[in-house]
Amino acid sequence: MIGTVLYLADESGPPVYVASVAGADAALGLEGTHVNHDVPIENGREDGPFHIDVHGFELRTIPSVVADYFDDDEIETTYRTEVEALVKQATGAARAHMFDHTRRGDSVALRDTKTMREPSTVIHCDYTERSGPQRVRDIMGDEANALLQNRFAIVNVWRPLLHPAQTSLLALCDARSHAPQDLVATERVAADRIGEIYLAHFNKNHRWVCFPNMTPDEALLIKTFDSAVDGRARLTLHTAFDNPDAPIDAKPRESIEARCFAFF
Repeated sequence: MIGTVLYLADESGPPVYVASVAGADAALGLEGTHVNHDVPIENGREDGPFHIDVHGFELRTIPSVVADYFDDDEIETTYRTEVEALVKQATGAARAHMFDHTRRGDSVALRDTKTMREPSTVIHCDYTERSGPQRVRDIMGDEANALLQNRFAIVNVWRPLLHPAQTSLLALCDARSHAPQDLVATERVAADRIGEIYLAHFNKNHRWVCFPNMTPDEALLIKTFDSAVDGRARLTLHTAFDNPDAPIDAKPRESIEARCFAFF
């Protein structure tokens, strides 16, 4: 399919990414100049398999036993256990630690009634060379310095909720297809802290992939940082985009993403 995705313009001044807060008014705040590009987006179900250490992402069929994804206590107990086990198994890590989660809804009504954030519609990666290690320091306290002596990665586990995802699909850029000069370290401003993410300039060599009709029994693992510099995938650019093939009666996408450290 052809999808429209939002890049940072080549002539943009210094960009800033202002994180939204959950609720009906959830809206991405972007400072800088951005431009839409129509790009081919491959069907990953037909063109795979994909591997998290080669392409930066992979799809797993792994049903969850979580009864209510809107119960934070269940997320912090049952779902945490599932996510950490999945990340360890997929990456070979000795230890995994889920440290946050975000629920997103593709309609104002969902964001109002369920207090969700909007799908993120600008091409980005959640962490940079600076902010990846800093997040370990933020979260892991006295253990951080020792943990940072060895390889670590950050993995986003993304899953649709309640029904298949047909609107606001997730597009992922094959990690082998972007170049260092495509990435722009960008200040991320949130209510509780200042972080840093990557935005990206357009490159015709970018290979975009999506997995249509993902179900709640499927999880997408997205590597957003890896300290290893041995040739494996280190990060994955990604974005939501409007699905041109969505049925006219498609339900708005609901999803949860859990961010997890993998320590080796």
